[in-house]
Amino acid sequence: MYGRELELGRIDTLLRKAETGLSGALVLTGDAGEGKTALLDRAARLTGTGWQVLRCAGVETESELLFAGLQCLLGSVPGGTAGLPIDTLPDPQADALRTAIGLSPPSGPVDRFQVGLATLSLLSELSAAGPVLCLIDDAHWLDQATADALRFAARRLGAEGVVLLFGTRGGFTVPGVPTLHPEPLTDAAARLLLRDSWPELETEALERVLAEAMGNPLALRELPRMAPDAPHVGPLPLPDRLRAGFEQRIAGLPEAVRRALLVVAAEETGDLGLVLRALAELELTEEALADAECSGMVVVDHAGVRFRHPLQRAAAYHSAGFTARRAVHAALGAALRNEPDRRAWHLAAIATGADENTAAAMETAAEHARERAGYSAAAAAMERAAQLTPDPERRAGRLVLAAEWAAEAGRSERAVRLAQAAERLPLAPISRARLDAARALMAFDDGALGRAHDLWMAAAAGAGAADPERAAIMLIQAGRASFTQGDLRGIRQARIRLGELTLPEEARPWLEGAMDGPLSLSSGDHETGIALIRSNVAVSRTMGVDEPSLLMTLAGQALLIGDTADAREITFRLVEEVRSRGMIGWFPVATVFLGNAELMLGRLREAETALNEGVRIARDIDQQSRATHAECLLAVLAAIRGDEQTCRELAERGLRSASGDFNFIDITHCQWALGLLDLGLGRYETALERLEALYRTPDRVRGHWIHLLRDLVEAAARLRRPERAAAAMDEIERWARALGTPFAEAIALRGRAALHGDGGDYERALKLQAAEALWYDYARTALLYGEWLRRERRRADARTQLRRAVEIFDRLGATLWADRARAELRATGESIDAAPITDLTATLTPQELQVVRLAAAGATNKEIAARLFLSPKTVGHHLYRAFPKLGVTSRMELSRFARDATVD
Repeated sequence: MYGRELELGRIDTLLRKAETGLSGALVLTGDAGEGKTALLDRAARLTGTGWQVLRCAGVETESELLFAGLQCLLGSVPGGTAGLPIDTLPDPQADALRTAIGLSPPSGPVDRFQVGLATLSLLSELSAAGPVLCLIDDAHWLDQATADALRFAARRLGAEGVVLLFGTRGGFTVPGVPTLHPEPLTDAAARLLLRDSWPELETEALERVLAEAMGNPLALRELPRMAPDAPHVGPLPLPDRLRAGFEQRIAGLPEAVRRALLVVAAEETGDLGLVLRALAELELTEEALADAECSGMVVVDHAGVRFRHPLQRAAAYHSAGFTARRAVHAALGAALRNEPDRRAWHLAAIATGADENTAAAMETAAEHARERAGYSAAAAAMERAAQLTPDPERRAGRLVLAAEWAAEAGRSERAVRLAQAAERLPLAPISRARLDAARALMAFDDGALGRAHDLWMAAAAGAGAADPERAAIMLIQAGRASFTQGDLRGIRQARIRLGELTLPEEARPWLEGAMDGPLSLSSGDHETGIALIRSNVAVSRTMGVDEPSLLMTLAGQALLIGDTADAREITFRLVEEVRSRGMIGWFPVATVFLGNAELMLGRLREAETALNEGVRIARDIDQQSRATHAECLLAVLAAIRGDEQTCRELAERGLRSASGDFNFIDITHCQWALGLLDLGLGRYETALERLEALYRTPDRVRGHWIHLLRDLVEAAARLRRPERAAAAMDEIERWARALGTPFAEAIALRGRAALHGDGGDYERALKLQAAEALWYDYARTALLYGEWLRRERRRADARTQLRRAVEIFDRLGATLWADRARAELRATGESIDAAPITDLTATLTPQELQVVRLAAAGATNKEIAARLFLSPKTVGHHLYRAFPKLGVTSRMELSRFARDATVD
């Protein structure tokens, strides 16, 4: 390797760490010929005895074939995919992986992120026999499903002894994984490479090659064979000039060799057996492939057959005429008689006009891809099916499906293009409705909630007659879009249309109640709204998770009325179900809702664990909005803990990321966090101004309204400005009467006590909070009560309350509030030092705490890994780091750490 000391050093560091059990990944990015493939090859040679090297390369012609890249990568192990230790994986992972790489038919929908987790687990299993190096070239041409799986695995590597190296020309990134762009070779390195490769090159030709190559290693090696003394033909980009040179070389080869190269270029997996069968269909022998190997353009070995460089593949394919390409795809289709989906793609490649038989085969392939969670591949296959469909109406229907699936896959540009194509054809009303719904989903994800509402309303109008239940779901989605941005008029509009639908009687109560509850609350009819929502929440206890969005809606409504325990029950069950079923795509939103409920209940460690897990998984699967939601709630948690720097960083980042009309709830959480931080720091005027601004917003009924009002009343009471709390206190009283829950009654009692100085109200509030185990609220009440008692010169009674507040705040890790209670206790004449850490689990990171709890409950490393979406080796690494923090030496000693110590 000439002039690549930096790049080789980075790679060698990864490899040496892997030999000690640590994992890592690196993305090499750059233009064609800059040495990415050569660096991957050298990485393979840098491995020593005991290493296992797996390889694959993205191929332009297979970029829409579901899991083609993953099948190639895992098939490169000795013995191929049949020899993989898939049986050692947890059942959901094993089933997902077998389906993905074609070892078994799908038994139901497969979560694409479960395939990523299965890939990580499988690599961990392989590493038991020695470190594993995965080399993925031309990652920009990987099919989307493979790219997602490998990104997921790369971002979750820990202590497996696995290295993933990606080579890409751009368009492929792995957030959180470092990227390295090889620089052009220096003049000295370029001259040395050129002299060693072409010692006979004359000086004039050498200088021209140096100038043309501009430090590109592949150009330095290939341009001398491409007539550098020929006249300049124009300022073509270097990759195009290289491809032109390869095409010139291919043109000079015998016809049989050119045909063999074309077969290898058109075949998507490097399957040597398939290539040989296709050659036989073309009446060619193995000798043609052997001669192709002698040309230096392809490599044939135990792993299959592949081109030495992707430009050679492109040149071999595109330099052939249409007739030759058609013959080769026909031969491959014939050789794939037992693999109908792959065969359909090759048949579609040679179709010259409308062909319903081939279109039907492509439609079947699309359906199979969708069943395997490959929405992007399904959209591509359905689009090709539509192109081949002779009947205009059927073609339109297939384009609508392709647009829907592209939207589900997050491929907005493709979805828009497909939708536009469909609209130029005759569309049935239900098809146009589905098209509008697909557009609405894209608008919602982009934060254009007003447009999303309008599109879902239009979709419901088109679907109402043919499919009223589908129309009802569209209207509920329209209402959700309006509710998210605080547009009550939009919800009412959707509700009126819902009432006009002809619905089954058993479905109508739920469908209508989903809108009526929030609408009643918004209109001031608290009792009716609360009753409707509680009725819907009760229904949720008999529901499965086949409709996760339905459960999330119910959990959100429970939070809306302060039934936090019910919200926690729903979301905890949902988290467990989606975890066990491997529905990773739903996992971030479920954990964020769970963390929200835990936070409102004052269960700070549980909230931190859930929210951090939500952030981690959301980032792993590129759900950035979910990560932002979780971070805004973590800002509230940091405010409670008194971590000013973290609170401000998270809140300011959340406020910066807010755009359009989508992030009102995030903005509310961030502003609340800052207001709560000011309250804890004694900046009462600033806190009150922030909380008053939130209270004045027209949609204050949404979110954690009663908690916000609680903090507003306290800020006003501490400023001795009871008149500024009057409206908020009146609303707390109304809600407390309507809810009839100890949680709400305690907030009302504490508010009255803070404003009017009533010791009896403080006492009653403390009893209710203790009975409900609302320890954070209890400590806040005890602090206020202790301060009041001290002002009343009842110092002994004050000390009792303040000691209790200090103890609980210390236990919860609410350092700022503990310091405040400690200072107030000193003012009574009693001094108390900062408590030593008696709860050793407080020294653990959130992920270490999760691992320890599960291990203490008897779960194995594999069971913990499946639950937390980690590899078993990473679980072992977390336990290795946790043991000394807890003062234990074995799993047997962990039983006392199964749960955090609770406050009695």
